[in-house]
Amino acid sequence: MSDADRSKWDSRYAAGAYGERRHPSPFLVEQCRSLALSAPLRALDVACGAGRNALYLAGLGMRVDAVDISNVALNRLRQSARDDGVTLETHCHDLDLPLDLPGGAYGLIVMVRYVNARLLAALPEMLQPGGILLVEEHLTSHVTVNGPGSARFRLPAGALRHTLLDSAAVTIDLLHEFEGLVEEPDGERAALTQVVARRRSD
Repeated sequence: MSDADRSKWDSRYAAGAYGERRHPSPFLVEQCRSLALSAPLRALDVACGAGRNALYLAGLGMRVDAVDISNVALNRLRQSARDDGVTLETHCHDLDLPLDLPGGAYGLIVMVRYVNARLLAALPEMLQPGGILLVEEHLTSHVTVNGPGSARFRLPAGALRHTLLDSAAVTIDLLHEFEGLVEEPDGERAALTQVVARRRSD
């Protein structure tokens, strides 16, 4: 991402963007429950923004690394973590550059509504054997839905699955796939593509 991208997101978060969005992704909550994901799992939230999902994972007792290009967003996240009484680590990082964080592999990696095919293909290698990757993106839609208007920030049908299966350097198994319309917690309609994958232990 460019300095202009960083400045754009810093400005948006400084103006209060997503301030009302405190609830975690319902998809994340559902999968954590169905897969019994909890402490002491080490988790990574990629492109975390103001950190609604990172806060949820930290609230479950996970050891969370939260990464975003906007330090303004991360400042908000750090304050929210203090307010909520949870602990997590934040990292300001350009996600167009290789992501090499200290501490080893992760038991859970989450990337919600951030499009970056090169990064997506690299994430399975950051999982420990048996680790879970959870990805949710906006899907191309021919009906009116919320979210980005630009096709640049939406994936066509099948793209998420193919990027993971065709480009990942390690073997993964898909545990869950979904593409379609969902009702958001605020009542709006979204077109989403979702995948849950597990890195093979062999």
